[in-house]
Amino acid sequence: MREKLFYYGLVTAVAASAITHYAGMSAVLQFCIAGVAIIFVAGFLGKATESVAHYAGERIGGFLNATFGNAAELIIAIVLIQKAVNGETHLFDMVKASITGSIIGNMLLVLGLSVLAGGLKFKSQHFNIKLAGHNASLMILAVIALFIPAVFAKGLTVEHTNTLSIIVSVILILSYLLWIFFSMVTHKEELKDHKETTEEVHSLAPWSLKRSMLFLFIATVLVGFVSEWLVGTIDQFSAKFGLSELFVGAFLIAIIGNAAEHSAAIMMAMKNKMGAAVEIAIGSSLQIALFVAPLLVIISFFMGETMNMVFTTYELVAIGVAVFIAKSISQDGSTNWFEGVLLLVVYVILGIAFYLV
Repeated sequence: MREKLFYYGLVTAVAASAITHYAGMSAVLQFCIAGVAIIFVAGFLGKATESVAHYAGERIGGFLNATFGNAAELIIAIVLIQKAVNGETHLFDMVKASITGSIIGNMLLVLGLSVLAGGLKFKSQHFNIKLAGHNASLMILAVIALFIPAVFAKGLTVEHTNTLSIIVSVILILSYLLWIFFSMVTHKEELKDHKETTEEVHSLAPWSLKRSMLFLFIATVLVGFVSEWLVGTIDQFSAKFGLSELFVGAFLIAIIGNAAEHSAAIMMAMKNKMGAAVEIAIGSSLQIALFVAPLLVIISFFMGETMNMVFTTYELVAIGVAVFIAKSISQDGSTNWFEGVLLLVVYVILGIAFYLV
């Protein structure tokens, strides 16, 4: 009965969001209804991901959730880039702010809520310590990759800055693909969290593998549509409530785009599957920094107006702080509820600072 009510809510919320969008109703109404719709779609995505994880294992399940969940951010960013290429160049700054927000949102908000929720149910939760070490190294690589273009851009022409951005983007994408090959193929067993028998895995799965993959695809498409409907309302919504572009990009868009990861990671943590929760939260941040952001630079190049990788000092400091605290907490391969509180405290402090800026 409860599950049926959820699906009724899902269909109703998505339909209402579509109606308000295509009927051209109030931007605030569109924004609120689309936000509710994304919460339902995120729950659906989380359930589908959990089902896939039963067959593929926690790591691959978490990776799939991070990848499918980031589709929302990617679609929102591409729409903003298209508008920027067509003359609204200030939107490039909002795209970079949304990238920053996605990185710190996953590392601090998503991971923080997951660790807190799991920690309130289990005294201590554990995940693969070797995976934690590799994640820490990749997080540092992400900071370096974003820091270097910002520093060297001061002594370069616009053309050379764009060239540097494109080259760094290609290198980062190659590095990320090599990481996927390393973690999923050559060192798969070494980085695995739990060893489960095939019978146990299949007996726990709520849906068949084919149905799980189908629902995962449908949920991703729905996230993409609702996210795109949301983009057109952001300018009017932020203007009405006096919100800055930096705050809107780094927190509002990021929180909306990360809705898919929120529910799935928390659900995994509350079932004592912290390995999957970490893969969703940290893995999603790494995917944004090492794959999505570079991909957006390359996409903008082919659209005719290159978006460089020069981030503001505020954004670099926020990412650096997030990486520092996330690395400190996750490097020992175990978590507790208080560490979740620490992550959330840092996120709130950054949120207040961005709002005031």
